[in-house]
Amino acid sequence: MHGGGAAGTAAAQHAGRLRWALALTATYMVAEVVGGLVTGSLALLADAAHMMTDVGGLALALLAIRFAQREATPQRTYGYLRMEVLSALTNAVVLLLLTVYILYEAYQRFQAPPEIRSGPMLVVAAIGLVVNLISMRLLAGGSSESLNVKGAYFEVLSDMLGSIGVIVAALLMMWKGWALADPIIGAGIGLFIVPRTWTLLKQVTHILMEGTPANVDLGILERKLMEIPGVTAVHDLHVWTVTSGFDAMSGHLVVADISRGREALREARRVMKDEFGIEHVTVQIEDEAIRAEEAVLHV
Repeated sequence: MHGGGAAGTAAAQHAGRLRWALALTATYMVAEVVGGLVTGSLALLADAAHMMTDVGGLALALLAIRFAQREATPQRTYGYLRMEVLSALTNAVVLLLLTVYILYEAYQRFQAPPEIRSGPMLVVAAIGLVVNLISMRLLAGGSSESLNVKGAYFEVLSDMLGSIGVIVAALLMMWKGWALADPIIGAGIGLFIVPRTWTLLKQVTHILMEGTPANVDLGILERKLMEIPGVTAVHDLHVWTVTSGFDAMSGHLVVADISRGREALREARRVMKDEFGIEHVTVQIEDEAIRAEEAVLHV
């Protein structure tokens, strides 16, 4: 069995930053929800809704790290490492559903624009911009290493741009009296995050389908294994991602001289670690002569 290994996952290394981002986001979310209700602004409420998904996403990310710290069991030989991927999937789905709601609400407001208090709306959005910039700074380093942190970073990024959009809408209403600026900006906030969320959703789905990691070229990997002295064939080769920062590989190496199998196995492990960054390796060594006999028997 494999240990949970939470300390080695990409998300676990950024748990402290996730906690700080969660505290900032949750505190401001309450203020933004109140501000949106008081001012009547859809753009502000849309930004508050994104804040709410931030809180949920960051909480799920931290929950996933806690689960990943649990030891493996006979029923779950990888422990709970996949909880990180599942929480990233939840984040992506929630954001897409939220966008649908925001667009519906924007359509309703196009039909009958409500009265909006642009002054307080501007103040709340400006504070939100500062909070989002701080949270982005906290999460930027881990966004390229962990899907969970990446999902949280994208949500905060959308909120930061949303805050800018709300500021623009408030200024347009203050200076030009243009009431439609609010639902237009609100719809824009919803649409902005869709492409990035869709990319995250595809990455998560690829992991759950145990697809080959994007940073691994399976053809090159197979060729490197074939270059090991004594190896005559490679088959049943698989490379997949368990969770962010934890790739695994399994395969069969056919060797001409089974007495050299130990050396071939050692070299295969070195190649996986040094050239592909894969340390979790399962390799079966097969004797070429025995494999040839089995092939004849199956004819």
